[in-house]
Amino acid sequence: MNGEPRFCAVIPSYNHTNRIAGVIAAARRQQLPVFVIDDGNTGPQRAELALLHDPAAGVTVHRLDYNQGKGAAVLTGFALAGAAGFTHVVQIDADGQHDMAALPSLLALARQEPRALVTGLPQYDHTIPRGRAIGRWITHVWVWIETLSLEISDSMCGFRVYPLAAVQALLDRGEHIGRRMDFDTEIMVRLFWSGTSVRGAPVKVIYPPENTSNFDLLRDNLRIIAMHTRLALTMPLRLPALLARHWRATRSETRLHWAALPERGILFGMRFCAMVLRLLGPKFAGPLLNLVALYFYLTASQRRQTAKEYLARVFAAAGQARQPGFADGYRLFRNFAQRGLDVFSGWAGQGPPVEQGDLRDLLATGDKPRGAVIVVAHVGNVEVARSALPPALQRRLLVLVHTRHAENFNRLLSEFNPEAALNTLQVSEISPDTALQLAEHVESGGWVLIAGDRVPLSGQRVSWVPFLGHAAAFPQGPFILGALLRCPVHALFCRKLGAGYRLNAVTLAEEVVLPRGARQQALDIYVRRFVALLEQEVIATPYQWYNFFDFWADTNGSRPCSPPR
Repeated sequence: MNGEPRFCAVIPSYNHTNRIAGVIAAARRQQLPVFVIDDGNTGPQRAELALLHDPAAGVTVHRLDYNQGKGAAVLTGFALAGAAGFTHVVQIDADGQHDMAALPSLLALARQEPRALVTGLPQYDHTIPRGRAIGRWITHVWVWIETLSLEISDSMCGFRVYPLAAVQALLDRGEHIGRRMDFDTEIMVRLFWSGTSVRGAPVKVIYPPENTSNFDLLRDNLRIIAMHTRLALTMPLRLPALLARHWRATRSETRLHWAALPERGILFGMRFCAMVLRLLGPKFAGPLLNLVALYFYLTASQRRQTAKEYLARVFAAAGQARQPGFADGYRLFRNFAQRGLDVFSGWAGQGPPVEQGDLRDLLATGDKPRGAVIVVAHVGNVEVARSALPPALQRRLLVLVHTRHAENFNRLLSEFNPEAALNTLQVSEISPDTALQLAEHVESGGWVLIAGDRVPLSGQRVSWVPFLGHAAAFPQGPFILGALLRCPVHALFCRKLGAGYRLNAVTLAEEVVLPRGARQQALDIYVRRFVALLEQEVIATPYQWYNFFDFWADTNGSRPCSPPR
């Protein structure tokens, strides 16, 4: 694609005129010329749309003589945009369901990757009808089957940015594209088949009480069934290209810093956990998740390799003279999938039992509740324990999270229980303002939860200590934070035992002391205490540690190395 991208908006309208003026105004604030497609409206609505026609102000209303369907209206808009020299079209539904505040994010993504299809990732509130939610999830599953990929996490959002060159190539080949409510999904799948990548940005979606749906329950459902039948029957013809694309994607994965890992298998895996739990409940979701885990295990070559390397190390540390096999790696992936299901179940009030083991030091109160730094790791399932805590203890927790993956995880959890997303703080590094906020929390008796097995994004402030027989970098941050906040530091583990979990806490330091001139040595000692406990936990439960990256690489994740001398 040569030259600077040129964007415009296309808004198909049929029986929706009460909110369209606001949608147009939001598009114009982004300097987008707007094409409104009057899809055969009659009576007052036809007149209302006609009054919006003002080419000098960047708004063109184009009328179709009769209702041809959403897809036909959008394709008409594509033709008008292409003739006017635009390279990209922002498709926006006229009913005002989408939060137009997300438009700048979609445009920014499209400018960064002009060959990609950029789509809104709907974030629904309680107004979404249950039947509509179930229908959407069924379509999502079919799309994952038709594309052999989870790259398309939502194919039905009518808020997206199309690269017109890719769309025109589809039309030139004469590929079938649905003209009505089957349009959004079919064009996205066919663009994916043709090699167009898909990117997404979150967008809030509401279903206003007065909203009128154009969805014909019988006819449009039959159209969607016919569409998925077409796509499923056609998919085998695309199989060589899809497998080649998938192979290139998995082979291109490098040994990245943990925070730079792509969302493949993280966000989409979470979405699948949420979907099967919502539709089937925890009893029937497990077998489906086993299949999902097998899919990821077979296709995520780099993560499969790092899992194998980890298992080889933990087996050797446990004195087992054997190498991990296929079943070992799959068991680790399967347990990770089950972990996600348990978390969602827990926040939905259907979770496994969590036994409170030795928590005496952590729960000691004295005259007033004690604040503390609590160091956790990606072993077992501390998150399911958080869901099982009494509300008073949940409110004392403040969870530090570091990446967009954690943001997505909490957003999905909030669909099951709004309490799940409370008391989380997004940080990359501890700034003075953040430290002040944490100090106030601890002073009031709160607990700060921080991961002890993820090095900072900067790669600085780490201690190299032996872990499973080899030197690895661990963050000093939890103990620096403990010294700053002048509070105890505890380690917290939640181990899966049978059908439930057991929670245990161990005191790492009643007070963190970092002497001048010996600060690094003191931090190394504190880190070693935590790592010794983590190693015991991992050896005891080798299939419950979920760091799917090269943990023994350097702090940038680029290559295996020895600690600095």
